Amino acid sequence: MQEFLAMGGYAPFVWSSFGLTLLVLVANLVFAWRRHARVLREIRVRNAAEVSK
Repeated sequence: MQEFLAMGGYAPFVWSSFGLTLLVLVANLVFAWRRHARVLREIRVRNAAEVSK
């Protein structure tokens, strides 16, 4: 198991690339959820404005 985790001496490069990839994927999810919530909020506001006319 230690040999696998050491990645033949390249562990810092391999694990940092995995970590950076995970960070980018999580950030992408968070930004997508926030954008989705913002668009839904804008749609509700527009619909409310049209109904009140």
